[in-house]
Amino acid sequence: MSSDTPDSTATFVRGASRTRPLEILIRVVGATATPPLFRLKTGTCVIGSAAPCDIIVSDSTVSRMHAELHLVPEGVAVRDLGSRNGTYYLGQRVEKIVLSPGARVEIGAATLSIEPDAQALGEDVGFQGEEYRGAVGQSAPMRKLFGVLTRLEGSLVTALLEGESGVGKEVVANALHAGSQVASWPMVTVNCGAIPRELVASELFGHKKGAFTGAVEARAGAFDEADGGTLFLDEIGELPLDLQPALLRVLETGEVRAVGADRPHTVRVRVIAATNRDLAEEVAAGRFREDLYYRLAVVRLRIPPLRERVEDIEPLARRFAAAAGLKDVPAPVVEALKSRSYPGNLRELRNAVQAYAALGVLPEPARRPGATLDLALGELVDTSKPYADLKEDLTDRFTRLYLAALLARTGGNQSAAARLAGLDRTHLGRLVAKYGPFGPGGKS
Repeated sequence: MSSDTPDSTATFVRGASRTRPLEILIRVVGATATPPLFRLKTGTCVIGSAAPCDIIVSDSTVSRMHAELHLVPEGVAVRDLGSRNGTYYLGQRVEKIVLSPGARVEIGAATLSIEPDAQALGEDVGFQGEEYRGAVGQSAPMRKLFGVLTRLEGSLVTALLEGESGVGKEVVANALHAGSQVASWPMVTVNCGAIPRELVASELFGHKKGAFTGAVEARAGAFDEADGGTLFLDEIGELPLDLQPALLRVLETGEVRAVGADRPHTVRVRVIAATNRDLAEEVAAGRFREDLYYRLAVVRLRIPPLRERVEDIEPLARRFAAAAGLKDVPAPVVEALKSRSYPGNLRELRNAVQAYAALGVLPEPARRPGATLDLALGELVDTSKPYADLKEDLTDRFTRLYLAALLARTGGNQSAAARLAGLDRTHLGRLVAKYGPFGPGGKS
């Protein structure tokens, strides 16, 4: 990204900031510097090889006054000060550019690593109240989260929302957008786990007419629809591995290439992602790119499950009841709701309140995942039988059920079943012969 495209490097905030941007740490790598780590809290700092620069880099390839970094909502605006050896980002010489935390820029032989100041983000702002822009909670974990959200109102850095299914990640994403300086611009939501694999690129980046079979007309992608505002990528852990480099490129350059297009175009989008997976574990397992993870996780926000914030059940229940047309929730019902464990989190609580509003009684509590299996196994355990015999009986029952479901899925095709099961075709045949017969649809 070069200086001949100034629009692609300008900050896209409209109007004055209500809250100061997130502090940035500037770390010098590959050269001796004083200080080696500089905290940019506000305003501007200058980097060069001599005083009066804020960061002095002892390297002959760095000019006396090489570059200037200015704090902006997206991160930092970098401006080269007419240096001899230039300032480079992703291998291209730049005169000025806006970079988000996680980026690296080269000045001479030295590298500047631009990092979020996690310590500043963790400072307690003393949030008061039980709601933040539609997100409800009076517990200590939620008030701490609301304090961080308040602190982020001056920033447009990428955020990763982490939490179990049903904890309200989309509610928090909406609150982040509503509190930001692009709140008057679109917020577009894409569920990465709900799009057929072959359509993910088109959904995110758009496509040209005739780009693929069925592309009878051009279509704008989610990045274009969110241009100037926020793109919420839900279930980001489901994004196919082969499409992750394209998303990384957009985050690095702000450039989108539609499917079938000859050249990219620039968008200005604040990205918020969410997942119920542990993406660090996904990275270790090779299922998620490490560089993309660090680009998304500039700010990591954990939304606690409902069982960790019992104090929030009452205000949430009253909110859900009001939405369902109830004036109030009786105290005994509130206490009954508080006694549950909520494996389904807010979604389960809302469903319970809606059922009460419709029927006048609470539904049975949802069992945690695996609870039904535990109950079934508990009924089958017979301590009068030897362990090995009982284990073999249970294993036989599981194998028979598994094969029935597998063959039902493949319509009785044993070759396809073997591939799905990761078994040799001959071995699968022996299992079918032993535990069958299995009729049409896999029924035994």
